[in-house]
Amino acid sequence: MKQNNFYITTPIYYPSGQPHMGHAYSSILADVFARFNRNDNCKVFFLTGTDEHGLKIQKAAEKNGLEPLIYCDKISKVFKDLTKKLNLSNDDFIRTTEKRHYKAVNDLWNRLVKSGDIYLSKYKGWYSVSDEAYYASDEIVEKNGKKFSTFSGSAVEWVEEDSFFFKLSSWEKKLLEFYDKNEKFILPISRRNEVINFVKSGLKDLSVSRTSFTWGIKVPNNDKHVIYVWLDALTNYLSALNFPNTNDVLYKNFWPASLHVIGKDILRFHAIYWPAFLLAASIKPPNRVFSHGWILSGDEKMSKSKGNILNPLEIIDNYGIDELRYYLMKEVSHGSDGSISLKNLESCINSDLANNYGNLCQRVFSFIKNNCKNKVSKTKNISSSDKRLIEQTKVLTKDLKKE
Repeated sequence: MKQNNFYITTPIYYPSGQPHMGHAYSSILADVFARFNRNDNCKVFFLTGTDEHGLKIQKAAEKNGLEPLIYCDKISKVFKDLTKKLNLSNDDFIRTTEKRHYKAVNDLWNRLVKSGDIYLSKYKGWYSVSDEAYYASDEIVEKNGKKFSTFSGSAVEWVEEDSFFFKLSSWEKKLLEFYDKNEKFILPISRRNEVINFVKSGLKDLSVSRTSFTWGIKVPNNDKHVIYVWLDALTNYLSALNFPNTNDVLYKNFWPASLHVIGKDILRFHAIYWPAFLLAASIKPPNRVFSHGWILSGDEKMSKSKGNILNPLEIIDNYGIDELRYYLMKEVSHGSDGSISLKNLESCINSDLANNYGNLCQRVFSFIKNNCKNKVSKTKNISSSDKRLIEQTKVLTKDLKKE
């Protein structure tokens, strides 16, 4: 990557349902980082998109009486339209059903096979369709005769099937060395400590293919297997830069990624699996993964079953996009869970935007009208106090970029 370039990504969203406030928050946060760096004269590439493979998508399509790709075309458009509603400045919108992505995933798989990190065996264990994730026995709890993940709260099912495995266990020491050499790879620090403790507790080899469903990218030279959705999905960050063509101008200018913005529920995939895959494939890992918290309603995570979901599209229609963007960036501390409500949103709009900012604009415009004949002319005579303020602002900008 060239020195003054900045490559930032959101998670690619799983279109098994409608967009929610978590999608909006991740996207707006990434957009703020992108705009900040553009204003600082960086050349920015900002990526978002949709993750369209896996059993969860296949089941959702079947439920709606549609072929998986037709279902994905329909729902992905909703997420693409959301980028416009959120006023995002993204440079690309990637879908994992695109040919460019298939090409990248196949190349990464072949690299992992060539490095000796892939082998065929049999998987027996707990799997969450909702999370598209595997869980160890000590991560499972039983409630009312059903099994659930202690990590996400999602239902799990016992799976036994032939599977290709990635030798994740052999990367435990190398990952810890990588974290040690790259102290700011995972932020905030609390999440970094969480990941390091998990890796130190011991890593098991990871199942990276499935045979019990068909909707996904086929394993090269083995049509019985589809590639595990997370190995598939994570590769989008490369495929958007036209990987495996490492001589492509996008790849040369923007890889490794500067910043992956994600929610804490997918930290393990981005901070453990992703760098392990890349290191095994002799590809440089991203510079930083920033994990934000959950968007809560009161003290609870938003969910359909609780009926406490705030629809970002409805809020934009009723209150405005700038109002929502400002409120989310102010109300939710970066890296922490944040509680939001319509009452607080209205209070923020009235207090911060209408009263404080609105009154400031009114006073400035009135002053210009009454004292400057509605014109603001440039001046070469900058006072010493103004010069100090300008210099302080420049220093603050540099300090912010370091963090």
